[in-house]
Amino acid sequence: MIRSVLLFLEGRTADVEKELEYRMKAAAEAYHFELAARLRDQLAAVRKVAEKQNIVTGAGDQDAIGMARSEIGVCVQVFFIRSGKMIGREHFLLQGSEDESNEALLAAFLQQYYHRAMFIPREILLPMDLAEVSLLETWLAEKKGVKVQLLVPQRGTKHDIVAMAASNAEKFLSDEAVRIRQTNAQTLGAVEELGRYLGLKNPPNRMECFDISHIQGSETVASMVVFEGGLPKKSDYRRFKINSTEGKPDDFLSMREVTQRRYGDQPESELPDLIVIDGGKGQLSSALEIIRGAGHKDVPVVGLAKQFELVFREGESDPVVLPRHSQALYLIERIRDEAHRFAITYHRNLRGKRNLVSVLDHIVGIGPARRKSLWSTFGTMAKIKAASIDELAQAPGMNRPAAEAVYQFFAAQRAWKGEHA
Repeated sequence: MIRSVLLFLEGRTADVEKELEYRMKAAAEAYHFELAARLRDQLAAVRKVAEKQNIVTGAGDQDAIGMARSEIGVCVQVFFIRSGKMIGREHFLLQGSEDESNEALLAAFLQQYYHRAMFIPREILLPMDLAEVSLLETWLAEKKGVKVQLLVPQRGTKHDIVAMAASNAEKFLSDEAVRIRQTNAQTLGAVEELGRYLGLKNPPNRMECFDISHIQGSETVASMVVFEGGLPKKSDYRRFKINSTEGKPDDFLSMREVTQRRYGDQPESELPDLIVIDGGKGQLSSALEIIRGAGHKDVPVVGLAKQFELVFREGESDPVVLPRHSQALYLIERIRDEAHRFAITYHRNLRGKRNLVSVLDHIVGIGPARRKSLWSTFGTMAKIKAASIDELAQAPGMNRPAAEAVYQFFAAQRAWKGEHA
């Protein structure tokens, strides 16, 4: 099996096909039809892959190497040709190489790449002559155990393959440049664009956005997500369990509490460039009452209405309407959606813990410490229900009688549900 895998990966599919066909016919003649069917399917799959491998150089194993250079860096493209078939390719981006010549870069690449390569072909097709060809050939031959040639084809099929590799390298650099421009437009460009639309003195490099989540006032939580340079900075995310509104839904009071906890004692030097409140004028006013009351007079604060992405600024009754399809709009939507996701996730976790506690409250011998231990060990109610007595007993603070009590409790529940199904 290992031999077949190696042959397949090296592009020698003809040998694999012959072996599979022989085994398939032998299985059919022995009336092992299920095995014969599996071998038939494997043979069809190998042939399908082989159809996609174009014959490019006749027989032999080669690596064809192409290079291209742009302001992004240097790209080296390697084509893998085995038994004359193109079986794959790989590209490498070399950065910080502006002062190096193409010849020096190619020589350094060959040494690094083939130092770790699992397979070295007998021919390596290069786009240019190198000064140390003889030295490299000797080194490669020692690694492979047979002669290895470094060739610079001037015409014919091999020259065309090297040219194709170089063309692929150029295309990769071109695509990478487009990707970088798009990324910059969505990040730093979007930050600058948002700053202009909101009339800010400076681009809001660091933005903090708040969202409130609850179900009819139960388990009210708040999230704070942070974007820097237009990208999430998850290490600075924070979540808050709101204490001032338990049992009664009051987003305004919740927003006052979370902004007080975040900015009440915050030094001016550690404030963000923009604070975004997920909500309309009411939530914005609640946040401003706390933020301005804490002496933070200069930090911009805006409210983001839940419909139509209208942005409300302090002291202005009419909202700012960000242009449709603008990068500024996409950025404000991303930070709002991330704040909402983070708050919902925290709220769901709290609900799960509360439900877990309420169920375990009914089990004799399971107090607060053991409830916490079970939750920490298993993480979900489903895993606790599915655990064996031995698994339950291994949780910190648990013993076998307590584990048996938990196991029997859920076993009785399952039995009751089965009887009443």
